Amino acid sequence: MFTTNSLSGLLDAWDAAPWGATAGRSARHRMEAAERRRPLYTAEERQRRDATPWTLVQGVLAPIQFAVFLVSLGLVLNFLVTGEGLAVATASVVVKTVLLYTIMVTGCVWEKVVFGRYLFAPAFFWEDVFSMLVLALHSAYLLAVFTGFGDGQGQMLLALAAYAAYVVNAAQFVLKLRAARLDEARVSTRLAA
Repeated sequence: MFTTNSLSGLLDAWDAAPWGATAGRSARHRMEAAERRRPLYTAEERQRRDATPWTLVQGVLAPIQFAVFLVSLGLVLNFLVTGEGLAVATASVVVKTVLLYTIMVTGCVWEKVVFGRYLFAPAFFWEDVFSMLVLALHSAYLLAVFTGFGDGQGQMLLALAAYAAYVVNAAQFVLKLRAARLDEARVSTRLAA
């Protein structure tokens, strides 16, 4: 049976609206809910994260992959607009996809070291779920290119779909990194008090 407190707790857990004050919730309410939620990392997980070299590997690969993505996106869009440069655009998407596979494999190893499982650790569950879509779209692109399925324009449109999913997934991870930094700031503040 639901009590007022349990119902309120359930609603707080689902409350992700950025406009709390206009929906009858206050900024204080959101701050209290954030303080009640489980931090992204336990102390042991944070220690493992900071000690493993896989954290540095992820930190190096992520911006490299993003830079390759930006260049490749420009090449793909150039081909779609002008009809020229298919080979270079294709090569750039293949390089981006290889980097994606690399960061996914090393990310799985990182997740195993930090959380004890290769994928779908609770802290990164939805990021991992969406990463599967990103991988599927990039893999579908490679399959289309290597089997000759579709024309260049269709393949590049598939690459754009893969890239759109990648942008969403990258944003998920950036937001998760921000959440981790905020958690660590809260922990530091509590320890200092």
